[in-house]
Amino acid sequence: MFFLSPSLLHVSAKRLSISTVACGAFGFRPIANRLSSSPHDLKNTKYLSSTATTMSTENPASKFRLPTNVKPTHYELTVRTDLDKLTFDGSVTVSLDVKEETKTIVMNSSKLKLGKITAYPVGSQSDPLSSEPSFDEKEKRVSLSFPTAFPAGTQAKLSLGFAGELNSSMTGYYRSSFEEEGKTKYYSLTQFEATDARSAFPCWDEPALKATYSITMVSKANTVNISNMPVISEKLFSPNDHANLKTLFPDLNEDWKVTKFETTPLMSSYLVAFANGPFEYLESSAKMPLSGRTIPLRIYATKDLIHQAQFALDVKAKVLPLYEQVFEVEYPLPKLDTLVANDFDAGAMENWGLITGRTSALLLDPRKADLAAKKRVVVVQSHEVAHMWFGNITTMEWWDYLYLNEGKQPMAFPEFKPNSEFITLHLNRALALDAKLSSHPIEVACPDAESIGQIFDGLSYSKAASVLRMLSAYVGEDKFLKGVSLYLKAHLYANSVTNDLWAGISESTGADIISFMDNWVKKIGFPVVTVSETPEGIKVRQDRFLETGLAEGKDNETIWNIPLSILTVDHNGKTIINRTIVLDAREKIFALDSSKIYKLNAGTNGVYRVLYEDAHLSKIAAEVAKPNSVFAIEDRMGLVNDALALSKAALMKLSNALTLIDALRNEQEYLVWDGISANLSSLAAVWWEDESIRSLLNAFRISLFFPFVKKLGYEYPVSESPDISQLRTRAIEQCLAAKNQSVIDELKGRFAQYMKTGDDSVIPADLQGAIYRALFNAVKAIYDKAPTPTSRISAMIALCQSKDSVLLKEAYEIALKRARDQDVVYFLSGFASNDLTKREVVTFFQDHYEEMLIHYRQTTYGGLSTQKDLDEMNAFFKDKDTSKYHMGLAQSLDSIRARIAYIKHSSSDVRHWLESWNKGN
Repeated sequence: MFFLSPSLLHVSAKRLSISTVACGAFGFRPIANRLSSSPHDLKNTKYLSSTATTMSTENPASKFRLPTNVKPTHYELTVRTDLDKLTFDGSVTVSLDVKEETKTIVMNSSKLKLGKITAYPVGSQSDPLSSEPSFDEKEKRVSLSFPTAFPAGTQAKLSLGFAGELNSSMTGYYRSSFEEEGKTKYYSLTQFEATDARSAFPCWDEPALKATYSITMVSKANTVNISNMPVISEKLFSPNDHANLKTLFPDLNEDWKVTKFETTPLMSSYLVAFANGPFEYLESSAKMPLSGRTIPLRIYATKDLIHQAQFALDVKAKVLPLYEQVFEVEYPLPKLDTLVANDFDAGAMENWGLITGRTSALLLDPRKADLAAKKRVVVVQSHEVAHMWFGNITTMEWWDYLYLNEGKQPMAFPEFKPNSEFITLHLNRALALDAKLSSHPIEVACPDAESIGQIFDGLSYSKAASVLRMLSAYVGEDKFLKGVSLYLKAHLYANSVTNDLWAGISESTGADIISFMDNWVKKIGFPVVTVSETPEGIKVRQDRFLETGLAEGKDNETIWNIPLSILTVDHNGKTIINRTIVLDAREKIFALDSSKIYKLNAGTNGVYRVLYEDAHLSKIAAEVAKPNSVFAIEDRMGLVNDALALSKAALMKLSNALTLIDALRNEQEYLVWDGISANLSSLAAVWWEDESIRSLLNAFRISLFFPFVKKLGYEYPVSESPDISQLRTRAIEQCLAAKNQSVIDELKGRFAQYMKTGDDSVIPADLQGAIYRALFNAVKAIYDKAPTPTSRISAMIALCQSKDSVLLKEAYEIALKRARDQDVVYFLSGFASNDLTKREVVTFFQDHYEEMLIHYRQTTYGGLSTQKDLDEMNAFFKDKDTSKYHMGLAQSLDSIRARIAYIKHSSSDVRHWLESWNKGN
């Protein structure tokens, strides 16, 4: 996300903006006055006892949950990793509290070969009891039946041997590959969220069943072992020192070493992590403001990548102390590491004390990094560090409440206006997804593993963060953050549900937050607020908004508590914002002087759209055109996003939305132009098969963005602001997409010079994506030997942009046979954005359906726009088992329907407006 200058890393609490599950994206005032006189002290708790795992319970246990007759309290886990054979084996001894008398113990296990299984009551002098496992492959469970019952109220110990393969699935305990001196080599790491700890060792793999873990790793002596906690001992294997391991692993010799780690705090199984390989590291430290401790920090990667890891380490060192200060809860672990992985399915993972993530999320070459790459590293590291509190210290009780972990916009540096950028990155993304009839509530029932995998989406992340940002703006940031701190302190090392968070904020505000927020998290969708002027002021009505229009009947029954945040102007021209007004009924009348300018949702904090009458929208367009407009940057962004969304839903003419954009052509703020850019690109994607509209729209785009290209040029001075750098990049990209010949010639010329001289300084990092889209063979060579993760991603997408069918066929072959599993998504995205391959990529997906489905469960149909496309899509999936991706499939179907409707109701309007504009210019 960020500059190379030292000032970039000088982040004060005073200027920081942060949004977590408990903190939307807000600009902080000085934090010191919010620190309690006696902040919560964890030094003497030693991570608390197992009895601390309490929770509020709102839903009864489902048939998909494990029995509650026993509860794990501690795991003694030993894992041996053999990177030569690509296998692992080991044993686990679990300490259990017996809650109900039972002869049967049921736990999770998947893809493992289990060895000897024994159990015994603690304190018993009798021989251990043996059991043969009975597997339930569908539910990924194993049942163990013993000849003698374990009495209620006692403790027992259960021991199991296990073995498995280090496959390339990017789940469980798996292998990742890298190249060294022309040879493929491997290392291993874990990825357990949501339900894959069970494929690394038998366990109780549910978030509420917290326990402590003592982990021992056995590996080849020339490799490195890392886990959640610091190493307490590491020795070469010795029969005398490790007699118990010799029994477990008879073939051990002096080529192996044994690494023991400190015992973890109480934690959920999905947060356990360990890795083994030829890692190198960079290190730093962070001085913590509450405890006064100095926390050692490291970042690990393979030798070929470690030189690109310094920036991520610096970010972690800056944000970790700030979170401790803001949340008033000490960071409890003795260290915090990060491991960069070549093969990683998600962006990154918040394993407690050992963050893991993919190269593109955590690496950059400071000499060649573009601004977007820097932002990405800051966002990812900050997001995962925030999880050390939200998700790790306090964990959702079940996956229904995932947003309590994931509903956050990460900490970001103030140079990038994070509160404003939130509107594009999260709010508008959330509203676009939630406007579909197939949407789901933030808090959604997840009875089984198939459901869990589908809710890691824009609603669990972006809508949740948006709703919390709205709440913070309504109650006030200080009270909101105080409530967050109370929530955390009430659930240390425990589990929580939605009402626990609301209870904390209710306590700090004195308001009934549970009632106020209930429909925002438990009901599907969001409202559009329709404003009409009356003699008394304005009448405001709420209805559920859909991308195809207003919801009707049973789909329009929800009444939300909507903070209207009304902006008005007094007789002196001074802006006044009333943040107390709430629309809590279907419609209400509010008194104000409608002859003057006014706007609802001031600051665009609210999770809703606003529809004005045409006359007032014209006043707004005139106001935004003024250089000293009363509307802040967030308001201008929100107006553009609302206008385009409302036009898609046929609630506003698209021509009116374009008139608003045209009024903003003297706008200077990058983030407003970023929103305009995204919306115009979406329009181009809708009318991609109508050449006359596309041509006119391209001319309009060039008229807006080419003046910036002429003004700013193609060079990126080190000293310029992030806004200017990003505005230049966006303007060039828009002109390239609109086929501006001047920009195309300039980019091709720069690439030709690079190919001739090898001087990559002629290709600024911020323009790699745009330039790479011009030439295929040279880009293919860059893909094979990409110097940075960012350049590799740019190359992958660029390979899919060719207009030559032979070259596109080669790109498909690369995607299918040479790309890492984690990278297929970039190829599919690239093909889907190329007009020549929008339908081809659908055929490609269908022809390789089984292969694609292994790692890529999203469909590639969203860009299509005809009834024929819709019918063919329905026919293809008619006989498929869609249980693992039915949500995404339904959303794709809704997207096509919405595009069909948009083209039908707005083609004539947009063509007429663009033709009129073109004649006048």
